[in-house]
Amino acid sequence: MVSITSTIKNGQNMRTIDGCFRFLVLLVAAMGSQTFDAFAQDTTAPTDAADPAELAKKLANPVASLISMPFQNNTDVGIGSYNGSKNILNVQPVIPVKLTQKLNLIARVVLPIISQHDITGENTTQSGLSDAVVSGFVSPAEAKNGLVWGAGPAFLVPTATNDFLGTKKFGVGPTALILRQANGWTYGALVNQIWSVAGDETRAAVNQLYLQPFVVRNWKSGAGVGLSSEITQNWEAATSSVFILPSISGITKLGKQIVSLALGPRIQVAAPGGNKANFGVRAALTFVFPK
Repeated sequence: MVSITSTIKNGQNMRTIDGCFRFLVLLVAAMGSQTFDAFAQDTTAPTDAADPAELAKKLANPVASLISMPFQNNTDVGIGSYNGSKNILNVQPVIPVKLTQKLNLIARVVLPIISQHDITGENTTQSGLSDAVVSGFVSPAEAKNGLVWGAGPAFLVPTATNDFLGTKKFGVGPTALILRQANGWTYGALVNQIWSVAGDETRAAVNQLYLQPFVVRNWKSGAGVGLSSEITQNWEAATSSVFILPSISGITKLGKQIVSLALGPRIQVAAPGGNKANFGVRAALTFVFPK
């Protein structure tokens, strides 16, 4: 028999889903009506750096020489036996640094801000920062035959403000990326492997692989569709988390500020302990600063 508490939670989750869906529909409509004519309304002749197609191409490339500030919001509901919910806002600044005429260093930070309910137990709530991942990719300044690669170190920084939201470990390991871009297509994969090297000895060691294969199709207008997967393998606990992430995206302007908008569902196909989310949504806003 379904309990009254479960029914209430299901109703709350459905209202959350419905609210997210309505917001995303409005966002799509706004993106469709304003995205690609915003540049046409600008009386200033666009440079190559500000061309929507060129920006979309660079945004599809994680090691492009482009300063950007993405805010990526992930909402999942119906998680685990307590029918919990989780919202993760990833703040992800990207800063390219010119090392030589032929090489760039692309610094990327992922700082998650988490709010979760009924995940660790019934009627429980945790919120705050999670651990940050800081990566540095050394990459050729120019692609050859559309082929792009980057490699360098990745660091796990224990910035979590709640014991349930972090590892209390400092970690390090390699990260690498390879992709190809041609005829509006971008396809490739990003990977990192992190091991803990210091931190709270009472907490479990970190030994984790992250793999993100992706494919994106962009058009001259700056619009795009994509499909990616996020695979996290915890070797220490022998658990996996896998998301499938279809998305649509577009380039527009907020005043004079160029931005990218993206949205799509989060489909979880594997989770530790079988605690898969019933439904999820990803929406992203990226502030772009072309040179």
